[in-house]
Amino acid sequence: MTALTETFFQNYEQFKNPELNHRRFKHTKVVELLNKLPFEKVSLGKSFEGREIQKVVIGNGPKKILLWSQMHGNEATATMALFDIFNFFQNTSGEFLEIKKLLESKLELHFIPMLNPDGAERFIRRTAQGIDMNRDAVALKCPESEILKNQVLTLTPEFSFNLHDQNIRYSAGASNKQATISFLATAYNEAREWNENRTKAAQVIAKMNADLQAFIPNAIGRFSDEFEPRAFGDNIQKWGSSLILIESGGYPNDTEKQFIRKLNFVAILSALESIALESYTSYSIENYSAIVQNEKYLFDLKIKNLTVEAPKGNFEIDLGVNLEEKNNSDASDFSVTSVIEDLGDLSVFWGIKEIDAEGGLLKSIEAYPSIKETYKQYGPFPLEILEGEKASFVIDKGNELILIINGRIIEK
Repeated sequence: MTALTETFFQNYEQFKNPELNHRRFKHTKVVELLNKLPFEKVSLGKSFEGREIQKVVIGNGPKKILLWSQMHGNEATATMALFDIFNFFQNTSGEFLEIKKLLESKLELHFIPMLNPDGAERFIRRTAQGIDMNRDAVALKCPESEILKNQVLTLTPEFSFNLHDQNIRYSAGASNKQATISFLATAYNEAREWNENRTKAAQVIAKMNADLQAFIPNAIGRFSDEFEPRAFGDNIQKWGSSLILIESGGYPNDTEKQFIRKLNFVAILSALESIALESYTSYSIENYSAIVQNEKYLFDLKIKNLTVEAPKGNFEIDLGVNLEEKNNSDASDFSVTSVIEDLGDLSVFWGIKEIDAEGGLLKSIEAYPSIKETYKQYGPFPLEILEGEKASFVIDKGNELILIINGRIIEK
């Protein structure tokens, strides 16, 4: 980690945009914030439903960089970080003036903060047409896809940053660590070969990984690089721009991804500095490949050593529970619903939260009238605890009851 990266991390709060504190914000908020910026703004066209897609241009250097966020409408972490970066570029203090001038003189930065405003309106992955834009690089059925391809082919950026969110249950390798940030230098052909463009992307990623390990040790993943012929990342790598994919995953007690937003801010500025100075060239494909691969080894909640009563004899199981967000009517907020994802021998998995239920019996809430009455808004409660059911039940340890209500541990 460089001293500059540490300085970015320690001074982040002065750049954080205070108007963005939750992931669910609308296109109107983005437009409002863009209108306040002193930088060049360019209208790129309109979404399927007519929302204007704009970019911000900063710097006049020889190296062109294209960055976009919210290609998937419900992946807003990096959008928040981009507005923090805009605040950084408005900074005039002596401490950061030198690096700001370096970036502006060496780079020409093109930011598209919200590429899929129709999806963001509903806080869903896909566009208003129901299409996954990241599988539309060839067919170009979405106007938003045409806008992005046109930007890549017109600007011919040396580097492109494709900014996403990923499921918080991805693990960093086979471990109990959430993959808080994940990277990918996308393949440009079926053989997954390495050319100059892809190598440069891997080198920049290796630099970001080295910096972020200081803040999230062993919590960084690398996506599998199977070639996807319809995806923008793979095609942009093929079209000649070094494509860097950044995915924002999960971090303990960071539902709105505010800490992960901070990591995006640090990582992107670290990457831009390394491109401006060409310091990324000191890293190698081997450094990149050493990042552990993303895996799916996590449940939101894992309960182990849980005893189930049965007529022919009791037996022990592990139980894995996941939580899913459900948007409210205007997608400005959400509720949580739970599901028992798996049960049996789950010894090769971990839980973001875990309970050792040794000595505890799995019971239906129906067996406890007072508990049923207290939590009746979460009912009806299943009589049998089965895969696919809502996760509401009791772990009865005789002198202690552990309540699981809609996948959440209720402290008693």
